[in-house]
Amino acid sequence: QVQLVESGGGLVQAGESLRLSCAASGRTFSAYTMGWFRQAPGKQREFVGTISNSGRNTYYADSVKGRFTISRDNAKNTVYLQMNSLKLEDTAVYYCAAGSFARTTPGTYDYWGQGTQVTVSS
Repeated sequence: QVQLVESGGGLVQAGESLRLSCAASGRTFSAYTMGWFRQAPGKQREFVGTISNSGRNTYYADSVKGRFTISRDNAKNTVYLQMNSLKLEDTAVYYCAAGSFARTTPGTYDYWGQGTQVTVSS
């Protein structure tokens, strides 16, 4: 069992940066692929990016590529989402997720955090 808790969300202006954190409980954090998703009101949950269990490999949605960076610290059981050059359309609830054989779809993840709100204003 893995419990995930996101933090770091807030209200920022367009063009600014924000870093989200996701702290995991359990001793097997380093065994999981970690992903970030987001969901805006009235829209489906959207893949943002993923990082392999070692941290060596990352993959991003085209909409955030070059602006967002995922990293992890397995010693701290934490995964991060650095968001730069934020746009209005990045406004959403952001979720982290863990999965053993995770890919880009929500159904491939086994554990989810409660989400943290990111609001980008003009």
